[in-house]
Amino acid sequence: MPKPVLSQSATRNITPLAAPRRLVAADVGGTHARVALVGIEHGSEKPVQVLQYEKYACADFPGLGAILQTFVATLGDTAVESGAIACAGYVLDGVIINPNLPWTVSLGTIRAELGLRSLEFVNDFEAAAYATQYLEAGDTTPLTPARSGVSGAPTLVVGPGTGLGAAVRIPTATGCVVLATEAGHAAFAPSTDREIEILRILRRKDSHVENERLLSGPGLVNTYTALCELRGVKAILGEPAAVTQAALDGTDPAAREALDVFCGLMGSVIGDLVCLYGPRGGVYLAGGILPRIKDYLRSSTFLERFLDKGAMRPVLERVPVMLVEHSQLGVLGAAGWYLARHGKE
Repeated sequence: MPKPVLSQSATRNITPLAAPRRLVAADVGGTHARVALVGIEHGSEKPVQVLQYEKYACADFPGLGAILQTFVATLGDTAVESGAIACAGYVLDGVIINPNLPWTVSLGTIRAELGLRSLEFVNDFEAAAYATQYLEAGDTTPLTPARSGVSGAPTLVVGPGTGLGAAVRIPTATGCVVLATEAGHAAFAPSTDREIEILRILRRKDSHVENERLLSGPGLVNTYTALCELRGVKAILGEPAAVTQAALDGTDPAAREALDVFCGLMGSVIGDLVCLYGPRGGVYLAGGILPRIKDYLRSSTFLERFLDKGAMRPVLERVPVMLVEHSQLGVLGAAGWYLARHGKE
């Protein structure tokens, strides 16, 4: 049976909760599935605690059910009745619709295979929004001078990955409400002459050019390819990681310019979202590419473009933007979402 790519169970074991309730939480993407045993306790000082955690390569397994069975087999006598899966996409007739997954995921089939009482689905960025309430200071890196937001105010979570995800967490007297958005599909609004030139090229393929056509892993490649055309050179890089590495190494001028455009546009779009949703509690940036370019992002035009919103600048100057560096954000969020729905049952 395939082994996990990364095992952290030995270092992630935590003293069991006084009133133990156990949940299997999974954060599922096209490349990796992160699975955890989570202890949840409504009203506790730490209502969500990761007790055991593993990371699996999806390509090593015939389906998500096999991954979860492998994980559950490591739990010994620990009884688990419920599960929550955080994943991009949506559910139709009990099946997760996400073209980036390597296999079909049927919630009913997996629930029966594992003998679970319930197995539920939550959108990945809705889960990320729930997770932010459990982050500690060491889990984030500030990207703006403002270090703390307004207590009890809404927060925004944004992340470039295969697409561009965004969600707003709104605290209430009885918990929190999460507003899932489709900000990645809003129209790209260029702010520089170079971005206008890139837009003209991208519009040849589709009249609607959304934000994630540039602000995502594939979007970075789109920007690089367009810039190569504008520079009159051949585009030789076809993967986001290759473009990023060439930019950081300084070995490809078009790749470096593409990363410059990416960082500046990220600041501009996030500033727009702050104007739209008023997240005075702060902004959290999540996504695999961002920690890798952390230093580059901080020295780029990101902050300048974030603040460049005319009369709204004094407001944005007080909104902290934080880069999340927490490998378990998805499983924390899936468990937090489950707790919000079923915590008092």
